[in-house]
Amino acid sequence: MHVTSPRGFRLLNSMSGIVISDKPVGKVSAIIVAAGKGSRMGAAVNKQYLMLLNKPVLAYTLETFERTESISEMIVVVHPEDRRLFEECILPFGFRKITAIADGGFDRQASVYNGLLQVSPESDIVAVHDGARPLVSPTVISNSVAVAARYGSACVGVPVKDTIKMVDTNHIILDTPERSMLWTIQTPQTFQREILINAHEKAIAEGYRGTDDAVLVERLGVPVKMVMGSYTNLKITTAEDLVVAEAFLKAAPGK
Repeated sequence: MHVTSPRGFRLLNSMSGIVISDKPVGKVSAIIVAAGKGSRMGAAVNKQYLMLLNKPVLAYTLETFERTESISEMIVVVHPEDRRLFEECILPFGFRKITAIADGGFDRQASVYNGLLQVSPESDIVAVHDGARPLVSPTVISNSVAVAARYGSACVGVPVKDTIKMVDTNHIILDTPERSMLWTIQTPQTFQREILINAHEKAIAEGYRGTDDAVLVERLGVPVKMVMGSYTNLKITTAEDLVVAEAFLKAAPGK
């Protein structure tokens, strides 16, 4: 039995929760989360504003979303203490798709929700991306949008390369999960707008704190489909990550 929602999405199977869109992709919003303080980096400024070759890390991220055709608008979430730094270091690049700057919350989940409140009511799809992942590609972004438009939820990632061990508090190995079923999760994580709103509102109502948006959507019982990302789509967390990112940029075609 097909049930049509007011926004034109069909539930193909109410038990599976898989959502299939029966209309073309409309407006797509990107929430760029750049509100973390980056304590593990040990730098004097937020890692988003550290220089990567000739530009701040965050500028690379925003440039990629700016030139991705499927993205209609960008909402950037920044730490309140970094707003002036953002205005001085990032706004001069003249990004035309930035429609709002939201204040970060007390954790990542709160920051994403603050950004979600600024999303255009005309948007059908919302992509959430870490500002500190500057090497994401337009292709990966567009693929995540296409999958979210069709299935409701999409999570970018890559299969793990290493063997993973589960250990107890004494570091004794408890189990070795099957590697073929394990993925390293990246961003963007992309969703039909109502799904993401419902997921965040449910988490707020129940006092649940998650480490990413996909886990909030999972708690709705909505399947999240994986999208192949790239091993170059690393998150800048430590000084070593900056060195690796610079190497990737220097090796990129045209460099």
